Amino acid sequence: MAIQLGLDAKLYRNTGNPGSSLWQLVPNVRDVTLNLEAGEADVTVRGNAGWRATAGTLKDASIEFETVWDTEDYHFTAFKDAFFSGTPVELLVMDADAGTAGSQGLRALCQIINFTRSEALEEAITVSVTAKPTYSFSPPSWVEGPIEFDA
Repeated sequence: MAIQLGLDAKLYRNTGNPGSSLWQLVPNVRDVTLNLEAGEADVTVRGNAGWRATAGTLKDASIEFETVWDTEDYHFTAFKDAFFSGTPVELLVMDADAGTAGSQGLRALCQIINFTRSEALEEAITVSVTAKPTYSFSPPSWVEGPIEFDA
């Protein structure tokens, strides 16, 4: 089993219409976290011999990352504008370069629901961003590379 290093993982933003493949690497990010979980339904019955039984229900995802406050960065501006306008952005969170065979991750049209600025005295101004899947005709999907990008 090969290990994957976080520094080799990639975050991409679709710069075209949702569903297209105009992916661009977002280099101005730190510590990306992809949260995946499922809701729970209690399916306990008397035949479980005193044990609770659970079934997974709806899946939930969030993408959290930190970016340096850089108003000249195209992606930073797109995330800020998406937060204030409520416009969704399509994201691709991969464990390696998306063009690499065997890479994998989540593709989803997302709403930016958190855009928190941090102004530490001895650090660069940063923004913590949280994106969650939103209404779309293409639900979130787990994808595997290589992924072809539109020219």
